[in-house]
Amino acid sequence: MTTTAIPTEARLTFGGILRSEWIKLVTLRSTVWCYVILVGLTVGIGALIGAVMSGADGAFGPSTPEGVQSTWLMTATAGAAFAQLVMAVLGAMVITGEYGTGMIRSTFAAVPRRVPALVGKVLVFGVVSFLVALLALVLSALLAVPLLAGNGLAVDPADPAIWLGLIGAAAFVALIGLMALGIGAIIRNTAAAIAATLGLLLVLPSVMQLLGVLTRAEWAMNATALLPSSAGSQLSSYPSEPVQLPPDVFQPLVLEPLQALLVLAAWALVPLVVGGALLKRRDT
Repeated sequence: MTTTAIPTEARLTFGGILRSEWIKLVTLRSTVWCYVILVGLTVGIGALIGAVMSGADGAFGPSTPEGVQSTWLMTATAGAAFAQLVMAVLGAMVITGEYGTGMIRSTFAAVPRRVPALVGKVLVFGVVSFLVALLALVLSALLAVPLLAGNGLAVDPADPAIWLGLIGAAAFVALIGLMALGIGAIIRNTAAAIAATLGLLLVLPSVMQLLGVLTRAEWAMNATALLPSSAGSQLSSYPSEPVQLPPDVFQPLVLEPLQALLVLAAWALVPLVVGGALLKRRDT
């Protein structure tokens, strides 16, 4: 009896890759718990801020309709600053966990070309993370409505800028996760990948701000606006007229929402491209 060898490249289609990545993502307890924590933090922090605002007897209530809408969006998206940290941890673990357990060998045995495996992981993880973050932010926004109304802040749910801001905040959280995934593909160690990602999100902005204050270097102040956290905050901000400073006063760089999205996409894309190139060169 003879056997016919099946070409390695034909073992798994791209649709099969997506299904396998979906199964791996939703069956890991760590993934489920990270998403639960993300939703809990986003909704909980939004509710906490909304409760403070509703109990302030109008002390913090803005007087203009734009101010009310801005307050609502700020309340709903306040938890995104903490959600990005959860997503940084989860994004790194999505790929470094496979290296730690040795499952990555099975993945690359089924997908020897390797890059399609990374692309499938990016698509599944990115879409699921965006949808979970958006759900959490919408819940936070809806919960904030009665809390703010108790302080006389009547919001306008039909305002498209609010929903664009929620979508922008969800994209910010998802892109941070993809950036962490790319860093994890480069480093292949969970602790190191998480440390590097959190360093970009928490340490580097403080260093750049301190450098700008001490040296008064305009480039350092402008560079701060290009960091992931700063760009993310612009994605979830309510549109307003820019403050006009005198000509002799330095005006730091302020990104438009589309510019901020492109900056965040670059922060995610560069590590993913480098990680994909290294996947093809290094042994697992």
